[in-house]
Amino acid sequence: MVYTVVQWGTGNVGRNTLAGIRARPDLELVGCYVSNPGKAGKDAGELAGLDPLGVTATGDADALLALRPDCVVYTSMADTRIFEALDDLSRILRSGANIVSSSPVFLQYPDGSLDAPIREAALAGGSSIWVNGIDPGFANDWLPLALTGISERVDEVRCLEVLNYATYDQGTVLFDIMGFGRPMDEVPLLLQPGVLTAAWGSVVRQLAAGLEVELEAIEEWYTRLPAPEAFEVASGPVGKGTAAALRFEVRGMRHGRPAIVLEHVTRLRDDLGPDWPQPAGRGCYRVEVKGEPNYTLDLQLLGGDGDHNTAGLKATAMRLVNAVPTIVQAPPGLLTALDLPLVTGRGLMA
Repeated sequence: MVYTVVQWGTGNVGRNTLAGIRARPDLELVGCYVSNPGKAGKDAGELAGLDPLGVTATGDADALLALRPDCVVYTSMADTRIFEALDDLSRILRSGANIVSSSPVFLQYPDGSLDAPIREAALAGGSSIWVNGIDPGFANDWLPLALTGISERVDEVRCLEVLNYATYDQGTVLFDIMGFGRPMDEVPLLLQPGVLTAAWGSVVRQLAAGLEVELEAIEEWYTRLPAPEAFEVASGPVGKGTAAALRFEVRGMRHGRPAIVLEHVTRLRDDLGPDWPQPAGRGCYRVEVKGEPNYTLDLQLLGGDGDHNTAGLKATAMRLVNAVPTIVQAPPGLLTALDLPLVTGRGLMA
């Protein structure tokens, strides 16, 4: 069976989902939404750095939804436009189209605070939505849960992202949200009280649910390091003394100690924070299960261009694209990783 798909957004992730849609024989791209008028009228393949795909990008959302696609692959950034993104998703769901989406990330396992309109829209349209990626996503849902399946006892589950973001070309995320390149005494959006939990608390709660663990609280912790000198990254300049490395944890507490932990170790230079966790290979997602026995699992990332950040974007994209058939066939509603069967790369082997 072939499923019709509309791509919604052509940024860092959207360009990769377009390539992924093209790669799957069971998906047919029928439309492409862009918010930038400068992109409208161009072939979707051109926007993704691909050969022409025969689909012209448009800013006319009504026209795209009138195509009655089986699924919309939604990759528009939501970090700085959460309520607009929620409105987009509700509108798409009410039209009857299913959604796989990379944002807003809290919807991957929501806490009931902002997800009610999404659930209502899904039921009204008889459609389903699944929000996921690599992190939040595969690296801290199915990967750690699978590893606990060979445990006799689990004392702590820790999921880490250990990456250098120097080649990640997304200035809004790096500078405005994460605070890199900003004064050390300036608290960026990401580190405002409660924001880490809003973004990654869903990871901790979902793992707790998957392990049938009742948490007492979720706590936040972070530390940062300054740039020893001025240098450049893909997103722009980083001044001497400004923030250049960040380490944070979102801790699910049980019996007064961390039981489920989401940890990020983010550097803009490899020599920063030498005593912090170091990556396997160029960059990795790591799962540590403490108990009996103890396990450490490293998922190394490396794109075809030799860059780990390219691989991370591709992983997020393909986590969504490969799930399209499963989501289309799923019952209506807001789905989580705990609701899905195993999604594989079926049909992708050359």
